[in-house]
Amino acid sequence: MFKILSKIKKVSDIKELDTKQLEVLSQEVRQFLIRSISKTGGHLASNLGVVELTLALHYVFDSPKDKIVWDVGHQSYTHKILTSRKTKFKTLRQFGGISGFIKRQESPHDIFETGHSSTSISAALGIATARDLQNEKFNVIAVIGDGALTGGMAFEALNNAGRSNNNLIVVLNDNEMSISKNVGGISKYLTSLRANQKYQNVKIKVIRCLEKIPKIGDSLKGTIKYTKDSLKNMVIPETIFDQMGFKYFGPIDGHNVEGLIKIFSQAKTINGPILIHVNTIKGKGHYLAEKEPEKYHGVSSVRAQSEYTFSDAFGDAIVDIAKDDDKIVAITAAMTEGVGLKKFSEKFPKRFFDVAIAEQHAVTFAAGMAIEGIKPVVAIYSSFLQRAYDQILHDCALQNLPVVFAIDRAGLVGEDGQTHQGIFDIAYLSHIPNMTILSPKYPGEIKSALKYALVKKTPVAIRYPRGNVEETELSAVIYNQDISPVVHIKGKDILIMATGKATIWGLEVCKELQSDHNIIAGLVEIPVITPLNVDVLIELVKGYSTVVTIEDHVLTGGFASLIIRALVANDVSKKYIQFGYEDGVIEHGKIDELLKKYNMLPKQMVAIINDKMNKET
Repeated sequence: MFKILSKIKKVSDIKELDTKQLEVLSQEVRQFLIRSISKTGGHLASNLGVVELTLALHYVFDSPKDKIVWDVGHQSYTHKILTSRKTKFKTLRQFGGISGFIKRQESPHDIFETGHSSTSISAALGIATARDLQNEKFNVIAVIGDGALTGGMAFEALNNAGRSNNNLIVVLNDNEMSISKNVGGISKYLTSLRANQKYQNVKIKVIRCLEKIPKIGDSLKGTIKYTKDSLKNMVIPETIFDQMGFKYFGPIDGHNVEGLIKIFSQAKTINGPILIHVNTIKGKGHYLAEKEPEKYHGVSSVRAQSEYTFSDAFGDAIVDIAKDDDKIVAITAAMTEGVGLKKFSEKFPKRFFDVAIAEQHAVTFAAGMAIEGIKPVVAIYSSFLQRAYDQILHDCALQNLPVVFAIDRAGLVGEDGQTHQGIFDIAYLSHIPNMTILSPKYPGEIKSALKYALVKKTPVAIRYPRGNVEETELSAVIYNQDISPVVHIKGKDILIMATGKATIWGLEVCKELQSDHNIIAGLVEIPVITPLNVDVLIELVKGYSTVVTIEDHVLTGGFASLIIRALVANDVSKKYIQFGYEDGVIEHGKIDELLKKYNMLPKQMVAIINDKMNKET
């Protein structure tokens, strides 16, 4: 079926193909991606859009000597296929298989690890600067999307690169999308460049005319350059990239392999920083993915259509609460559907703000609103909110402003891997002054937690996991001003303390300890992680010699650290067994597979508890 793709064993093989063969190869790669991703899940639309672009990059440049740095990395599947990982695609995002993002340990062609956006230009400039300091010779290419260009870090890097005069090529992959539809001034600006082809046409004609003049002396070169620039400016003013110090080329058709090869070949011969603006279609070659690129940005191999997730619950809750309070606004960073705000954006368009991939701005923007009496709810994934730590601390917490953080994907997220695991938020939020952290265990508790957060006059974070959990006999928590630790089971031998989703794991542990080992364990849920109700905590542990903590989070700085520190500070001496993640570098795989690896399945925890208790007796 794949006549040409089957012959590509190493990346240099594509250099033997002609343009027509490359066009056929691009179609075969798309067919391969659609078949493969439908089985494993993964980022579909973003990868379908960059097939020709990736082929052209590898055709012109010599990876890994030449360094191709991908932004985010969720568009790197064609790159992986070409660099000898095609046969491993059945393991994509699977436990022990290849990552859905760039991973240096996988291949020497994977130059810089990614997962969060707007980093490629900074990394590429660092590589280019190191190259020059060591008098080495190779090309450095950063590939960044127009969505990632909305991140402030990308402009910090452009600013630095433009004045550095390093040989650096930035390829701007412009498909008018990040995960959600792009918004804001940058999006409008790129649209204006896409719409104005006059400059590109005139520029090409001027260059061709100049090239026909024979034996131009050095004394005339400056005049010709001035003339060319003047003609350009008569048609269209300098682009922002020109003004920042880049030589700008574009827009270029990102699905024309021959044209891409020509422009990349030319770029290799030009000194200084270059920006090549490439237009692509997200989801290219797949009708539904082209029509609904946001929906098909990432697809699952199997997903229960009836599953009601925490994100769904949050989306429904904020819409319902906002009906009766016109001061409530919702803010997200290019993740409208991902965080469940699609309904809110449609119901209250004037009170919905997608600030693009700009988490830092989102937080300080919310702080400014809170100053004026608005009630902002900032909905961002746990691992993405890490980028706004300084703004949470300085702009919200130190001013004690009532900003609500809806922290989606807290805990393990599974197949997206180490850059997306939300296992640090308790650690980076719990020491921030004035911060309250809530941790509901069921989707049905989200509304109560959000109502409570919105009447507080301080910053509040509500952390909840990806997907859904099955409800158990554990009663739902009602969040109010008197919320305290909840005793679900009274025990006598050991006391288990947990928060959020981990409370359900604790229930299973209690049942199995009693049925398999005749150990009667108590179970206490801590729905408010900070501030801890220390007085109640001290009373709860009385009568127990051993306290077990369970959390879907790293142990260092996490839930257990807070519990133990509070008890030790009050001279309460206990034996502790802690369950969480020792190492924050957790790879990709299904959540149950990852829990098993880290001894976090209930049966594993039961065995460890029983073993420790037997050793003590």
